Amino acid sequence: MIYNFNLGIGWASSGVEYAQSYRAAMLRNIGVDAKFIFTDMITSENIEHLTRNIGFLDSEIIWLYTFFTDQKIAPVSYTLKELRETLPSKGYTYTRTGKTGRIVFQGNNNFYAVYFTDEKSDRVHRVEIVSGGLLIRKDYFTYGRVFSEYYAPLDKKAHMYLRRFFNEDGTVAYEEINDDGKVMYQFPDQLFCSKEELVGYMVSRLNLTKKDTVIVDRTTGIGQAILRHAGAARIGIIIHADHFSERGTDENNILWNNYYEYSFAMDKHIDFYVTATDEQNKLLKEQFLKYKGVAPTVYTIPVGSLEELKYPVANRRPYSILTASRLASEKHIDWIIEAAVKARETVPQLSLDIYGKGGEEQKLRELIKKHGAEKYIVLRGQQNMKEIYQDYELYLSGSTSEGFGLTLMEAVGGGLPIIGFDVRYGNPTFIDDGENGYLIPVDEHMTAKEKIEALTDRLIRLFTEADLESFHNHSYEKARKFLTKEVEQGWKAIVG
Repeated sequence: MIYNFNLGIGWASSGVEYAQSYRAAMLRNIGVDAKFIFTDMITSENIEHLTRNIGFLDSEIIWLYTFFTDQKIAPVSYTLKELRETLPSKGYTYTRTGKTGRIVFQGNNNFYAVYFTDEKSDRVHRVEIVSGGLLIRKDYFTYGRVFSEYYAPLDKKAHMYLRRFFNEDGTVAYEEINDDGKVMYQFPDQLFCSKEELVGYMVSRLNLTKKDTVIVDRTTGIGQAILRHAGAARIGIIIHADHFSERGTDENNILWNNYYEYSFAMDKHIDFYVTATDEQNKLLKEQFLKYKGVAPTVYTIPVGSLEELKYPVANRRPYSILTASRLASEKHIDWIIEAAVKARETVPQLSLDIYGKGGEEQKLRELIKKHGAEKYIVLRGQQNMKEIYQDYELYLSGSTSEGFGLTLMEAVGGGLPIIGFDVRYGNPTFIDDGENGYLIPVDEHMTAKEKIEALTDRLIRLFTEADLESFHNHSYEKARKFLTKEVEQGWKAIVG
């Protein structure tokens, strides 16, 4: 069995979660059993909805908090009717607005706030119980009650002091006791004084053997617990980003990325590392030899793959640009917007579509409005991109840090040329400068204004000088090595 460890997942998941989803599909294809373990507490949504959204099967998911119960990973199916059957037959009123309902009881400010899975469904994900105007409990459901949170007033706020996790029959499996952020986990025969200890207990309960492989995508807060309890299982670490800081590195010392520092320090206990590109693989080996005097086993396996190359059914939309990512500051979508606005002065037919969700959405919307660009720059939200790339003429990236770049891979799979900065490791993997796009030289002294000007210049150059048909064809050729059948061979080399 392959056990893959991560922290959390959301609707606007990062490349790490999408990389895991690709891996799940590839391991299925080669007939290898795999589980994907998430260790963050998730309350705003049922974890099954999040994992299913990006392609996981329910049978592949383990959630730390239900692992110790007999609750299965499942979509929400608990209904308002079932909730009402637990209430007295009379003495309350019910109203609903969109995704939220309210059951109001007699007395002073006593009610249930009912949170549905969507605006039309009667499936209930969460119920908040308020008595005398004070929150006292939250119940969370899938096909039954999974867990409850208990609250008491503290400093004029609702303070969560206890979580109870239930078995299917309603019995308590274990409890999480919360004392101002300090947690303990109480089982009938065990007591753990930290989440890290809980993770270690879970790993020990997996009963790992030398036939198992543990792959860790994120080690923060869980890495030590995994290594201590993994037994004879093989351990692999996935490198998802740049693994060191160039500023903090000289001839005698290297400053590792803090996300990977622990796993690099524990190299004696790590059987292999995986990078997404050959360039990073080579550099990591060189640095281990130079700074640690060791030669680790490092595989290159792209974090994603392409089932097939995608060709447009009709002609591509002329002068069309897309970018797709989380709407986060480090993706520099604002630079892309500024460059598109400026380039349109020379290429008036130019249009830009931005796909993704994230915390910068409102800021970007205001920037588009500021430039009066609503007609040709559009925020398209989170969408399934598989049949979208091939309808555009260009993919534009503003990121200055991309360990691989799933969207870059998908873009060349749709035949798109790419414009991006010449930074490790994704852009150089997918862009041959002047052949299927442009790599923009960049250094730490380059200002944001200069970067926007460089993006603008390459946009204009591509639409006024480049042989777009040749660029499209070259991207398709670049994409062939990322076809699923090619990437699967890499995983077979690791897992047999």
